Amino acid sequence: MSETKLIAQNKKARHEYQVIDTYEAGIELQGSEVKSCRQGAVNLKDSYARVDGFEIFLINAHISPYANANRFNHEPRRRRKLLLHRAEIKKLYGKMRERGQSFIPLKMYFNEKGKVKVLVALAKGKKLHDKRDDIRKRDQKRETEQALKAQR
Repeated sequence: MSETKLIAQNKKARHEYQVIDTYEAGIELQGSEVKSCRQGAVNLKDSYARVDGFEIFLINAHISPYANANRFNHEPRRRRKLLLHRAEIKKLYGKMRERGQSFIPLKMYFNEKGKVKVLVALAKGKKLHDKRDDIRKRDQKRETEQALKAQR
């Protein structure tokens, strides 16, 4: 991803979930939604994806209404279709049927061609003790880096 422009990022996702696998998906948007994305008016917090038949939908992602779109504006929290290959969708459907597996968006961005893409992850929810272990490891790593920097 050399020339990508970040639109929005789900910062809590890596804290709340253990990422198993990631996929880059296109997203079906209306014109006013793309213009809102260019302004960065997107929130991925509490959003997730669900498989319905042979389609995957992004649910609960908030794209703010575009101010200059007047009556042709979009619904901020509508279901948006994610564009993946049929083989990927079948594979994901099988994996999501396992207990505790979720499909969550990590970030939304413009690719090199100017298309809106969503990086979605197959993830498993973390328990409280797993979150504490991650925080402890991160703090230990930071302390050792600071100690090495002080020795130099």
